[in-house]
Amino acid sequence: MRAVLAVVAGFVLWTVLWLGGNAGLGAVFPEAAKAFADGGALDDARYLGAALLLAAVCSFVAGRLCAAVGRARGPVLALAVLLLVVGAAVQAGAWERMPLWYHLAFLALLVPLTLVGGRRRATG
Repeated sequence: MRAVLAVVAGFVLWTVLWLGGNAGLGAVFPEAAKAFADGGALDDARYLGAALLLAAVCSFVAGRLCAAVGRARGPVLALAVLLLVVGAAVQAGAWERMPLWYHLAFLALLVPLTLVGGRRRATG
C-alpha cells in the first residue's frame, strides 16, 4: 500500500507543479500561451525551453517525494513509467502544435530525471 501511495503522491505533485509552472510560463510568455490556448501552434523556443526545464524540475522533485514516501526505489520506477505513458499521450494530443524536438526532449527527460530524483532521496 505504501508503494501505491508513493506513486500517487509523486504523480499528483508532478501534475500540480506542472500546472502551476505552466500558469507562470503563461504570465511570462502571454502571446505564446494565448496562441496555444486558442488552438494555434506553440513554437516559441524560449517558452518551450522553459517548459523543458519545468518538466525536469517536476520529474526530479516527484521522484524524490515518491522515494521518500515509498522508502524504496521500486515505486520510483513505477512513477517514471506512469509519467512516460501519460506524457506520451499528452504529447500525442499536441503533436502537430509543437516542434518535434520539444516532444522528444520532453519524453526523454521524464524517466531519467524521475529516477535520479528518487535515487538522490533514497541515498541522500
